[in-house]
Amino acid sequence: MNTSPSRQDQFGDRAGYDEAFLGPVVPLPLPVRESIETVILPYTHFSVVFRPDRRLAAATGVCIEGAQLLEDVPRDDVWLFDPRLPKEQQAGDDIYRNNSLDRGHLVRRLDPVWGRPGVANAANTDTFHFTNAAPQQDTFNQGKQLWQGLENYLLEHAAEFDRKLAVLTGPVLQDSDPPYRGIQVPLRFWKVVAFMQDGALAATAYVLDQSPDLTRDAERALAGATAGAPPPLGPYRTYQVPVSDVAEITELEFGPLPDVDLMPTPRAPEERWRRLESFEDISMQS
Repeated sequence: MNTSPSRQDQFGDRAGYDEAFLGPVVPLPLPVRESIETVILPYTHFSVVFRPDRRLAAATGVCIEGAQLLEDVPRDDVWLFDPRLPKEQQAGDDIYRNNSLDRGHLVRRLDPVWGRPGVANAANTDTFHFTNAAPQQDTFNQGKQLWQGLENYLLEHAAEFDRKLAVLTGPVLQDSDPPYRGIQVPLRFWKVVAFMQDGALAATAYVLDQSPDLTRDAERALAGATAGAPPPLGPYRTYQVPVSDVAEITELEFGPLPDVDLMPTPRAPEERWRRLESFEDISMQS
């Protein structure tokens, strides 16, 4: 008789994202429209707000205890379906096979990997679920390098406050996203980072854009895609943006974060999104 628990049962101890991790409550972002169905999936130190209709996450939230991060935990690189959802609702290997698309981690692999070794290893494995991935072009350039290093940069900024962050991340899911192999490929991704500064809650927000080259007409570029190939994607461009703009383009609710945004109010509309060329371009003073 087989008495070992099923993989689904093994998720019973996953506490997920802690909304009070920083002290002040930073809620998981949920859709403003009640008609949008989501499923909240708790993992180790993070949670995924999943949209079955898109087969992708709408948002993720991870708690980062910077002082306890274990950077020597080896990568698994074995991607798994989450047994709590039907496989057909998840974007699996068939989306990424024999093409130029990467499985882009939404919750970065190392972010939840902290605490006791057993807990850190569980967090590492948990990040390799298809529910925590979204298709991104495989070309690595300066824009993506900035994006992948944001958490490290902000952890150092928060060093005097115990290096704790609450990081919310997801794709910008638009009805106009180009179709490919049964999903729609997001062209932009967002990240909102919350932390304590001078004893008060603070936040900054960012957008990563992989839209087709802006020197060409985007609709013509997408329409000219090779049959059966992924949609043509442009070079990564990383921006610091107002938290309120992320709320607007995603139709997600971010609780108190728009009111504690450290990005100064821009003087002109065209200055609302600040293209980042280096971490020194990030504004941390409201």
